[in-house]
Amino acid sequence: MGFRYTLGNGYFAPIPYSEQRNSILMKPKLLTIVLMLFHSVVFAQITTPVVRANFGVDAELRANVLYSSTTSSDDWFLQGTLPGSGTFIIDTTGAAAIMARYATDINFRKLPFTKRMRFPEYTVVSGRLLVDALFTRDFHGMDSTMFANGASKNGMSPVDWTTPVAQSVPDKNEILDMMMHVRRAGVNPTDSLWLFGGVSIENVTGDRYFDFEMYQTDITYDRPNLRFTGYGPDAGHTSWKFNAAGQVTQPGDIIFTAEFGTSGLQLLEARIWIDRASLSITPAGFSWGGLFDGAANGVQFGYANILPKTAGDFYTGLSSALNTWPGPFGLVLGANGMPATYIAKQYMEFSVNLTKLGLDPVTLMGGSICGKPFRKVMTKTRTSNSFTSSLKDFVGPFDMFKPDSVSAATDFNFYCGVYGVSELVVTNPNPNSIYNWTTTNGNIVSQSSGVAYANAPGTYIVSQRLMSVCPIYTQDTIQINFDPNCSILDDNIINFRGKRDGAYAMLKWDLVKKEGVKGFIIERSTDGQHFAPTGSIIEADPLAGLQYVHKDDVSNIGGNFVYYRLRVTAINGQSEFSGIIRVALASTTLATGLHISPNPVKDQLNLVLDAEAHSKAQWSIFDAAGKLIVSNAFTLNKGTNQVKISDVKNLKNGYYMLRISVGEKTFSEKFLILK
Repeated sequence: MGFRYTLGNGYFAPIPYSEQRNSILMKPKLLTIVLMLFHSVVFAQITTPVVRANFGVDAELRANVLYSSTTSSDDWFLQGTLPGSGTFIIDTTGAAAIMARYATDINFRKLPFTKRMRFPEYTVVSGRLLVDALFTRDFHGMDSTMFANGASKNGMSPVDWTTPVAQSVPDKNEILDMMMHVRRAGVNPTDSLWLFGGVSIENVTGDRYFDFEMYQTDITYDRPNLRFTGYGPDAGHTSWKFNAAGQVTQPGDIIFTAEFGTSGLQLLEARIWIDRASLSITPAGFSWGGLFDGAANGVQFGYANILPKTAGDFYTGLSSALNTWPGPFGLVLGANGMPATYIAKQYMEFSVNLTKLGLDPVTLMGGSICGKPFRKVMTKTRTSNSFTSSLKDFVGPFDMFKPDSVSAATDFNFYCGVYGVSELVVTNPNPNSIYNWTTTNGNIVSQSSGVAYANAPGTYIVSQRLMSVCPIYTQDTIQINFDPNCSILDDNIINFRGKRDGAYAMLKWDLVKKEGVKGFIIERSTDGQHFAPTGSIIEADPLAGLQYVHKDDVSNIGGNFVYYRLRVTAINGQSEFSGIIRVALASTTLATGLHISPNPVKDQLNLVLDAEAHSKAQWSIFDAAGKLIVSNAFTLNKGTNQVKISDVKNLKNGYYMLRISVGEKTFSEKFLILK
């Protein structure tokens, strides 16, 4: 006989699932007998407001509030200046603008949006490790992000789910907003890993049933083509695998299914996707609950429910009270109405102790504290308490635990004739991540906080760890090249410079001599590494002077900087590159960075700087090893500034770095001493 673990008189109890659940719950004597005969581990549900890992589980969205009572705890949002040390989790940037647009544009209310956690992933706040979080607003009304009537069910492969071009769903099944947050109760691997979920729906008539389904693969909903892609290999999911001792060798998909009635949470059940044969194995981290449901009877793969090995609370669930605040993004109904508050039970919230349930990557497989319990999450509603009843609305799937991969750049990736010094930087640093540079065949002079200095050609690799105790998360590679037969173009091209002028970058360069030069090809880059021709080819004019000017349209280029180099072509067919210059696109104190002339330098270095305001500045010169040689303060005036530096006359031949610091901004340029 199989057993269904469900809720009775405030407790989980195993019940023969061949009988009707509701009829059993109506018979206290039978329930007592079942408890006596079959129950060895008791799990109590919590339906009163609690704080878990310093996060309020109370069907309220406000930090420092626990179901209308003040307390110091974190939550999804913060309303006003409530007393308490708790903070809010979801990024609320732009909330006021969204609400203002809602007030004047009804069609705008129909559009979905997603907000992530306002802290970088794996941030420690008040002694708790915040792993990730999201808030999303679903499409409302007639739409394709719902399941076709009666055609899709839990246990089926997502490839068999069908979605309509446009359809409505019963108001008790229509999802308005969904949110999820994962954190640890502390900063150590032994601290419990908690999952918090919330969902608001259109109306509360009757019982409500929804699932939070979590995937190991990059499952995606292709809305234009009305289909799901990227699902798992085992009948559309990823199955959990075990060794003979019951230890997990591969984690798989998870689903938390919840039932809310008129009195609040009535059932929260955890299931995992397995091969039916795994039911013969005794898991080390949790127990089988007695249920197994796939796409049909007798199938190989399906969802089996699980329970903790030890007694005690492992989940919580509540429904909102009347007039609960819906958060800074307001509440938008399916018909585009915007009530100021929730009606009673319109918002439902739950928490699950993943560690106690046996789904914590650390305790499950001995993984690191940065381990991912899953990769994608999708929320669904269904028609009844049967796990295999028809699915109705859905929102997602959404990425979880996916910080940006490291991206690196260098200011000098080509050595012409002689070696130089290149600054290697992480262009998207995460304040919680640890970065380390290595090289296979080059030479790193020094590195600190993700910035390294290299003085030889080679391959340079930066590795990112989300925390110091975690394995490598992502890597990026930079290649620095060297041409020993290259002639230094600064012998002929001097004072290559540029600055932004409205929608254009104004580029200028001077020639020492024009004999033998055929023309110039302008190449542009947004990262300083990968250059492509802009399409502009400038023919050299033998009758003209030695100065050239070119105007490049940068109105559609994002970012703070754009990089340029010149490919100089000769009459004899040869071509060479100039040095690289960087043009600031955003407004800075220095409008164009800095320009050195002549370059190579002999006994005096001349700077030309265009400044947007009067300011204090400082120049510094570093050698190829990154050692500071000399530094001095000076004043910038608004407009064009010319600065002469004679401190270079005693320097030996070789490459050096000049840096100009203005406030918090720094501009760098390499120069060559050649006497």
